[in-house]
Amino acid sequence: MTWLLYARLSLMMFLQFAIWGAWSPVLAARLFGPLKMSGKQVGWIYGTIYLGCIVSPLIAGQLADRWIATQWFLAAAHLLGGILLLVAARRATFPALFAAMGLYALLFAPTLSLVQSLKFAHLTDPATQAMGIDVWGGIAWVLVGWLLAGWRRAKGSGDGSDCLVLAGVLSLLMAANCLTLPHTPPPGSPDEVLPFVKALGMLKDPNFLLFLIIAFVAATQLQFYFLGTAKFLEDIGVENRNVPAAMSVAQAAQVVALAWVATAVLQRIGFRWTMAAGLSLWLLMYLAYAATRPRWLVVASMGLHGFAYAFFINVGFIFVNAAAPADIRSSAQALFTVVLFGFGLFLGTQFTGVVMDRLKEDGRFRWRPIFLVPCVLTLACAVVLAALFRG
Repeated sequence: MTWLLYARLSLMMFLQFAIWGAWSPVLAARLFGPLKMSGKQVGWIYGTIYLGCIVSPLIAGQLADRWIATQWFLAAAHLLGGILLLVAARRATFPALFAAMGLYALLFAPTLSLVQSLKFAHLTDPATQAMGIDVWGGIAWVLVGWLLAGWRRAKGSGDGSDCLVLAGVLSLLMAANCLTLPHTPPPGSPDEVLPFVKALGMLKDPNFLLFLIIAFVAATQLQFYFLGTAKFLEDIGVENRNVPAAMSVAQAAQVVALAWVATAVLQRIGFRWTMAAGLSLWLLMYLAYAATRPRWLVVASMGLHGFAYAFFINVGFIFVNAAAPADIRSSAQALFTVVLFGFGLFLGTQFTGVVMDRLKEDGRFRWRPIFLVPCVLTLACAVVLAALFRG
C-alpha cells in the first residue's frame, strides 16, 4: 500500500465518521432539552438511521457489486445527505425532524458498508492494514467533539442545532472528496446471480449465523450508550457545553485501540477471543455507568467503549471480508450493516426508549436500573460467543 493510497483512504474514513460523530452523540440533549421530546420520540428520530440501515445497504451493495463504481455512489449519497442535514437543523417539531432525518438516513446508511468495501478492495493485507485506516474514523470523532465543544464555549450552547449544521457541512466536503477516491468498479457482471442473494446464502454457515445473531443482540444494547449518555452526563453534573468533549474519551480510546492494540490482539488471539473481549469491555462500561459515581470513573469508563468498538465492530468487518467470496463483498458487508446498524440498533432505540420512559420518576431518569439492563444482555452475548463461536 502506497502512502498516497493510505492518505486517500484515511481521509475518506475521517470524513465518514466526522459526519456521524458531529450529531449522533449530542443530538439527544437537544431533543430531550430545548425541544422537550419524550424518550419514545427521541428513539424514533435516532431510529431513522437504523431504519435506513435495514432498507438501503443491500440495494446499494447490489449496485456497487454489479453496476455502479463505489466512489460515484458515495459522492451522490453524501451530497444529497448534506443538504438534508442542513434542512433538519432548522426543524423543531417531531414530525418535521423525523421526516428530514428519515430521508437523510436512506442516503447515509449504505455509505457505512460501502466505505468498508471500497477500502478492502484496495488493500493487499486487510488483517494488518485495515485498522491503520479505520483509526482515522476514531480520530475524526474525537476532533469533531472538541470542535463542537470549543464552538459552544465561545458562542454558547444555543438550541443545540449546531451539531446538525456541522454534520451537513462535513457531508458536503465528503461528497467532494469521494470524487478523488481510487476508482472501484463493480467486481461482478450485471447478469450474474444477485449478490445479496448470494450473501444471504452465507447464513447457511452456522458459525457466520451465530456471529450475526450475537452482533444483533449486542447492538440492541449499544443504544443505552448512544441514546442515554449525553443526558446521563448532564444529570450527574457535567455541563452541557462540555458533553461533546467528555464523550470524545471513547473515541480517543478507539484511536489507541485501532492504532496499536487491536491488530496485535487479533493476530495473537484470533477473531473469537478478540470479539469476546470487546463484549466484555462494554459490560464493564455499563457496570461503571450503573454505579453513577464517582463522576471521573463514569467519564473514564467511556474509554472502554472505544476499545470495545474496535475489538468487536471493526474486527467484525474484517471477519466478514475474510468470510465472503470476492464478488459479493460489498453485499456481505451490507448484510452485516443491516443486522448490526439496521435491525440491531433500530430495535435497540425502541427498547432503550421504552426502558428509559418506564424508569423515570418525577421527570428524572433512574439511571442505575436503566444501565443494569444492558449489563445482563451484554454478559450473555460474551458468554455465548466465547463458548460457541469458532472464528
